[in-house]
Amino acid sequence: MRLSGLDWAIMLGFFAVNIALGIAGGRRAKQSLSEFFVSGRDVPWWLAGTSMVATTFSADTPLVVSGLVVSHGVAGNWLWWNAVASGMLTVFFFASLWRRAGVLTDVELIELRYAGRAAAALRGFRAAYLALPINLVILGWVNLAMAKILGLTLGLPKGPAVGVCLLLTGVYVSISGLWGVLWADVLQFIVMLGCAIALAVYAVMAAGGIDGVMRAVPAERLSVLPPADATWMPGVALAVYLGVQWWAAWYPGAEPGGGGYVAQRIFSARTERDGVLATLWFNVAHYCVRSWPWILTALAAYALYPGLRDGTDRDGEGAYVRVMIDHLPPSLRGLMMAGFVAAYMSTVATHLNWGASYLVRDLYARFLKPEASEAHYVTVSRLATALTMVLSGVVTLFLGSIEGAWKILLSMGAGTGLVLILRWYWWRINAWSEISAMAASLVGSLALQHLAGMNPDDPRGFAHLMVGTLAITTVTWVSVTFATKPEPMETLVAFYRRVRPSGGGWAPVAREAGDVGPSGPTVGVRLRDWALGCGLIYLSLFGVGKVLLREAMLGSALLVGAAVCAALLWRDLRRDAIT
Repeated sequence: MRLSGLDWAIMLGFFAVNIALGIAGGRRAKQSLSEFFVSGRDVPWWLAGTSMVATTFSADTPLVVSGLVVSHGVAGNWLWWNAVASGMLTVFFFASLWRRAGVLTDVELIELRYAGRAAAALRGFRAAYLALPINLVILGWVNLAMAKILGLTLGLPKGPAVGVCLLLTGVYVSISGLWGVLWADVLQFIVMLGCAIALAVYAVMAAGGIDGVMRAVPAERLSVLPPADATWMPGVALAVYLGVQWWAAWYPGAEPGGGGYVAQRIFSARTERDGVLATLWFNVAHYCVRSWPWILTALAAYALYPGLRDGTDRDGEGAYVRVMIDHLPPSLRGLMMAGFVAAYMSTVATHLNWGASYLVRDLYARFLKPEASEAHYVTVSRLATALTMVLSGVVTLFLGSIEGAWKILLSMGAGTGLVLILRWYWWRINAWSEISAMAASLVGSLALQHLAGMNPDDPRGFAHLMVGTLAITTVTWVSVTFATKPEPMETLVAFYRRVRPSGGGWAPVAREAGDVGPSGPTVGVRLRDWALGCGLIYLSLFGVGKVLLREAMLGSALLVGAAVCAALLWRDLRRDAIT
């Protein structure tokens, strides 16, 4: 694909604006670790929520969605749609608790909730685990996607092309801290969403409009539910996705108990209410706003390229880029490339900053140099950002598949979700509960794969692996919890006073705490609003899809249902029930 001088000017100008935002944010970021990593806890909900959306709107995501739709139809998206329930747990059960905790990283919570050497060891291990293998795999697959895009569009070699993008992103992140990341994310989200919509419009037009797409794509591929006899999604696999995975498995961005960069944005929010609204907006935009432009482009690609239909071309991920090359007008190609760059930079920027926060706050400042000045920590934070950038480039060389990297993380986190949920609502959970859950999840998953022959690439094997790992992990951590001593009462009382969780799981601690009661609505109210939130997302998502695919009556009915859910949620939010 040839780019004109104007196209290159658009792309270079986009880089320049992001670096300018980084320099502007750097004036505040250099003041303290709080400014560098959580923007001084002064971020409005719309900015924090939009930044969450931009982070998940990566260069790899349209390619993955395209691959899923080309291979399995619209229903292939249940690989990530199942996490709606987990996201809504964070909104209504955990966002306010995270904000009250007042920590700088989610790992720092460990030494508030637990005490002693076990807590310190868990904090150090989890910080290193998240900052290095987990974060680097995520950055690696984002780099891999960008390399694929640049290779297909411009014919650039993987190493130099990704190196330039990674370097420029690392420069503004290391200067700006989270402030620059947040404001750049707003710009990047606007650019990449606009480009995704424009590409979908031109792709559908090239395929003969919606009617042309629907003639070329079999009806079962347009359904939001997989066929009953689908080999790629048998009933047992769908049941595990919808009934187990969202609460049982830990996955970055969809942690059952909150956490990760979502928690980082909650920490940065001005108030608890801002944290809740930011997370709610993130989930609405994440599923309802972004999905259909990608899906329509993938369906159009299926209609346009015979090789995708007859199986001779299996590069469903690359089909998204091919549509851009073949059917987007030359006048928009530079802007579309800027959109891909925006998607890439928004995700990489967050993960560089997020990973560095663990390295500095939870490892360096906690264990190596706890008495240093804020200026010293900010300097080290910038160096840690640069180190993460370099290591992610190395990891990219060893990743072969984006979807394969997803499955690695899912299998490694299976079974740990329940502990991360219950540590907020049951006083008896201790540090050994988390340690044993993590160990059992990893060992159990590997044992089931290599000794029992459960193949995660096979849908039934993946479902059996998830359930088997969950069973092993749950039995292990429950046994360990009751076999070990509870955390000291003074630690539990301090945590309860600070976070004020609701529910009866803290009854013994609440009696010791005296007149400090839980804050916010009851668990029953939270469950109701969780269900309404899930209804809002799914009804909106499927309603929009039905309208686009010529089922206006059903689509309109679903959207009315979504509006009812939204109205009921708004009533609770106006009453300050969810704070």
